[in-house]
Amino acid sequence: MSSKCTERIGNSYFRSVSLTFNKINEIRSLLNANFYLYLMSLYTTTAPITITCNKRLAPYVEQEVKELGFTPEDTFVTGVRINGTINDCIKLNLNLRCASQVLYSLKQFDAANGDDIYKNLVTYPWEKILPEDGYFSVTSNVLNPTINNNMFANLRVKDAIVDRLRDKTGKRPSTGAELTGAVIHLFWKNESAEVFIETSGDSLARHGYRKIPGRAPMLEALAAATILATRWDRASPFVNPMCGSGTVAIEAALIATNTRPGLFRLNYAFMHLTGYDENVYQQEMELLDKQIKEVPGLRIIATDYSDMAIANARKNAIAAGVADLIDFSICDFQATEVPEGGKGVMFMNPEYGERLGNESELENTYTLIGDFMKKKCGGYFGYIFTGNLDLAKKIGLKAKRRIEFYTSIIDCRLMEYELYEGSRRMARLEEKD
Repeated sequence: MSSKCTERIGNSYFRSVSLTFNKINEIRSLLNANFYLYLMSLYTTTAPITITCNKRLAPYVEQEVKELGFTPEDTFVTGVRINGTINDCIKLNLNLRCASQVLYSLKQFDAANGDDIYKNLVTYPWEKILPEDGYFSVTSNVLNPTINNNMFANLRVKDAIVDRLRDKTGKRPSTGAELTGAVIHLFWKNESAEVFIETSGDSLARHGYRKIPGRAPMLEALAAATILATRWDRASPFVNPMCGSGTVAIEAALIATNTRPGLFRLNYAFMHLTGYDENVYQQEMELLDKQIKEVPGLRIIATDYSDMAIANARKNAIAAGVADLIDFSICDFQATEVPEGGKGVMFMNPEYGERLGNESELENTYTLIGDFMKKKCGGYFGYIFTGNLDLAKKIGLKAKRRIEFYTSIIDCRLMEYELYEGSRRMARLEEKD
């Protein structure tokens, strides 16, 4: 073989190899680009999701999450972790009764100080998530020795995002404290940091129908959790003396009919992200409508001695669409109707001396509550929600369960009483027969 022939073959070989490598690099670049786009398709990309809640509500959030078809990876004091997409976050936001926020994880990193927060976040592709002409807010939960004010941590996050967007798009987005647009959340404990898309915005714990809260109202998420903690079958009578602004009775009606909180709210933070598909949201909303059910014969009875409280409760029930399911009346709690043979639930949330009423004056009230349950609630399960266990002793009945809750910073209990028809001995004999 001549040297020229060898040279041609060699050149051809190296050109072929060069073309092959170039093609490989081109394909690799294309794959990387597609993979990058796939990663940035947050609505369909699985990542850790943290669902937060008030202290002691996590067991009820876990119950709800399972009923929605998700598998909890971890349940802790103030929340539940699962894996899912932002489309899953949409479902969670619309359906959960006991949760506060739904957080979709974007990035975990080490950070010793505020500069580390900035450096790790200024390189993140925020232009793929936040609209250049949009509005976003920053929230945080920080426990770091270099930070004595969460606002500083929020500012470092905001600066990183704004600088990145201005560099990539030439525009500066609007920012502020109101949770009406996109929301980014920073969790930073010691030197471990995690940044999330906070998909909820305003807290889910407020369900949106209550227009007139009344005095010392129970948070809607807490009310829902306490009902889920009872033995109520969602069909037998639910009796709620001392109903106040009606939150417990309304939540009972919503739970019985499977009416979800998403029906009362029009704005969520997930709606303000790049790639938001309103069709997914509308499909979930249609499911909420379809799953509402009628409960023939359902009786929910709510009473209060205050005509103003009952008027407000009716207005709140109308806003929630359940006014026709609740029998409201003005009377002393002892005069409350308790349907006979209903085998239902009597739920009362009396004052307990922390914010309303005087403790010494309330002792007699709690004694009368015990008399009411003994005389009128035979065959029912009685539930008293209180933040004063000393007052609860005045009821004069032995609680079967004491279920732990918090309201604000007050350590509370939901006391459960099994109220037999006739004597305990007769009830046991009837069971044996």
